[in-house]
Amino acid sequence: MSNGKTVTFSEWQKLDLRVARIREVKDHPQADKLYLLRVDLGSEERWLVAGLKPYYKKEELENKLCIVFTNLEAALIRGVKSEGMLLAAGDKEQNRVLLISPEKEIRLGSKVT
Repeated sequence: MSNGKTVTFSEWQKLDLRVARIREVKDHPQADKLYLLRVDLGSEERWLVAGLKPYYKKEELENKLCIVFTNLEAALIRGVKSEGMLLAAGDKEQNRVLLISPEKEIRLGSKVT
């Protein structure tokens, strides 16, 4: 399935996708459907804003491995700085969002290739 747009291999190589672990989950102070996530990338920690609240309880996310788009430009989301983006799969027909996660333990900060 394609949206008709393609990217070159060199464009793909610009993405920096890394394995991280979600260390802390907080409610966003100004949004009902957003969480603030502190993620551990091995060499650093960052805060991300993620729209996962309708799909996950806090305890389901804590200590979970995930994939973070680390070189995405930081954005202010409802007044809070987000320093990356989690990868997730969404199914609108089933109203589901699933976090993309490595199936086994791997070193934090490992590059997704």
